[in-house]
Amino acid sequence: MNTNLRTDITVKDICDGFVYNELEGKGLFGLSGKLTIQPEYQRNYFYADGKKDVAVIESLLKGYPLGLIYFNKVSDNTLEVLDGQQRITSFGRFVTNKFAIKDENGMEQYFSGIATDKQAKILETKLLIYECEGTESEIKEWFRTINIAGVPLNDQELLNAVYSGPFVTLGKEEFSNSQNANIQKWSAYIKGVVNRQGYFERALDWVSKGNIGDYMSRHRYDTNITELKIYFNSVIDWVSGVFIDVEKEMCGLEWGRLYEEYHKKPYDPAKVSAEVQKLYGDPYVKNRKGIFEYILGGSVDTKLLNVRVFDDATKKTVYSEQITKAKAKGESNCPLCAIGHDANKNKIWKLKEMDADHVTAWSRGGATNIKNCQMLCKTHNRAKGNR
Repeated sequence: MNTNLRTDITVKDICDGFVYNELEGKGLFGLSGKLTIQPEYQRNYFYADGKKDVAVIESLLKGYPLGLIYFNKVSDNTLEVLDGQQRITSFGRFVTNKFAIKDENGMEQYFSGIATDKQAKILETKLLIYECEGTESEIKEWFRTINIAGVPLNDQELLNAVYSGPFVTLGKEEFSNSQNANIQKWSAYIKGVVNRQGYFERALDWVSKGNIGDYMSRHRYDTNITELKIYFNSVIDWVSGVFIDVEKEMCGLEWGRLYEEYHKKPYDPAKVSAEVQKLYGDPYVKNRKGIFEYILGGSVDTKLLNVRVFDDATKKTVYSEQITKAKAKGESNCPLCAIGHDANKNKIWKLKEMDADHVTAWSRGGATNIKNCQMLCKTHNRAKGNR
């Protein structure tokens, strides 16, 4: 890959023909239309927080260097930003009056309102830009390398770079657009930041069953994302149909896996809602995130709920009571061994050889207290389950 250091390009040059799409959060073009500021493989703009974007402008006013910027030379008259699009989009947005900074008196000022000497200082700032020219694989490998520093690309942003094409473009328009009216609904079930590809990644994860890279490779040049959208919406619609109450613990669960495992089973949303609320009110349930899979699976696997277990004091007390009664009767201190017919009928088990058990199973309403506790030998306890 060949590189050429340019020191003749100013902020004014970059901002000539600058276009920013407020709806999609994208800086699109600059340098009289020759520069594509946000190619398909680039992450969305995320500096618009009143801090990072303002810091870029303050650096220009103070004469601080913005650091190296890299352009990919596509042709003699076409360039695209390889690294630096957050900084470029920030000063492009400021020069085109998209946000304000505070002056020395604490008053907010847009570019058109600041002193002319400050305007000139910003516009005349020369940038350090490397123009890179090479094969697609060389450019993308370089893109990975230079993004190790600073705010590193996450896995999905890297995959977007590797498999850039019409499919990624369409996917980002649908799932990485903070103006999408569906984001609020999706956010109840999905963790992640829209402009850091969190929703796009989850949609791909679901439809690919976890093989995102393979899926993106196969669909890289597709001109539609129909399959992706249909599958994603099917999962969301299923979740919201089964669980009519939205709880905060639902966010970030493995809904794609749960959909595959349970979506063909019928559920009564009203009964599901009642069971959710019952479990939410149960003081013995320690893991609320497990409630939803517990219900989907037929309310059987109590391990999902991390139900509170008997404490050591309770175990020792019950063990002591059982061993006293057992010795007086000449039988085993395990109630189930005592009624058996094998060699353990009269065996006295040590505390460490026994487990605490609910007399009435927790799943059947049994409480986790001393009145509902019995000590069983490990063999009988493990065989008992929820019976």
